[in-house]
Amino acid sequence: MKIDKKDVLKALEHITVPGEGKNMVESGAVTNIQIFGDEVEVDITIANPSLQARKKTEVEILKVIHREVYEKAKIKINIKVDAPAAKPKVNEIKGKPIPGINNIIAVASGKGGVGKSTVTANLAVTLAKMGFKVGLLDADIYGPSMPIMFDVANEKPLAVNVEGKSKMKPVESYGVKLLSIGFFTQRDQAVIWRGPMASKALNQMIFDAHWGELDFMLIDLPPGTGDIHLSIMQSLPVTGAVVVSTPQEVALADARKGVAMFQQDSINVPVLGIVENMAYFTPAELPENKYYIFGKEGAKNLSEDLNVPFLGEMPLVQSIREAGDVGRPAALQTATSVEKAFEELTKQVVSEVVARNKTMPPTEAIKITTMAGCSPVNKK
Repeated sequence: MKIDKKDVLKALEHITVPGEGKNMVESGAVTNIQIFGDEVEVDITIANPSLQARKKTEVEILKVIHREVYEKAKIKINIKVDAPAAKPKVNEIKGKPIPGINNIIAVASGKGGVGKSTVTANLAVTLAKMGFKVGLLDADIYGPSMPIMFDVANEKPLAVNVEGKSKMKPVESYGVKLLSIGFFTQRDQAVIWRGPMASKALNQMIFDAHWGELDFMLIDLPPGTGDIHLSIMQSLPVTGAVVVSTPQEVALADARKGVAMFQQDSINVPVLGIVENMAYFTPAELPENKYYIFGKEGAKNLSEDLNVPFLGEMPLVQSIREAGDVGRPAALQTATSVEKAFEELTKQVVSEVVARNKTMPPTEAIKITTMAGCSPVNKK
């Protein structure tokens, strides 16, 4: 039997295109028909990418040609999926804003022991020295360290009445408002909580506290990429994240995962940049010498690989460790190389926040350029 192309087209008019409501010929889904004796080759384009839609279309074409044209026809069907272009990705601000808090910066590390809390504490006091209003939430539920680093381990947050509601008043030290689970536990008491309990405690410190007006809230996240991180991202509209790493390969592998976490589509928090901590050792007696104990420029190279800003490098200096242990962050030491290093790092972070708020939906953009001590807000 001779098969006619017109008969095939007429038969295909009996099939409705999945998701469109028009028949296959009318919608333009049939792009080509070739006939070679009793062989029929049909090229079809559909928008539905699912395997189910493709299989259904194929079966219906086979049935209708066999029924309407020739029951012994040999049919080959080529189905091309032409899905509609994805809508432009919109960077949404997640979480519930806290009135009065302009920018929220999460400080994270893929690996423990890289000095993330030390960097956070010194960023906080440097911002306060520059004239900003600063809060610091110690979100490291299982290893809180901020009470010790700010010499307030024996303090307890007070209750204050705010518009008829009882709220926690953060402890204040060196011009920084602090809340930490460490204020509510004994020094030798381990926090043995499952994720939901830890998340509940965090939400209480976030939303049941009277933070007041803040230019910056810093969040000291625990190491890794886990439940606490997700809870923070779901609870707060985080302006951006800072990732801390040392130069060594083991730490860089985890820092890479930390950056990837924030860049996940489901989280989508801008990464302000990477800090290289313990970048080099400079002995007090040889202040001009640099010894790259953990490797050289590993985090800087990582930032280039991942196309995220490099915020700066911090030296491995004994005084930084000692200052944290006695509860007075090293950045408070005036006229020292450490103070200068933290100032440069902080200015770079502020610059990235300014750039981020110009190009993306902000929590609430703040005016930074006139603040004391922060003139170089533009990137160098």
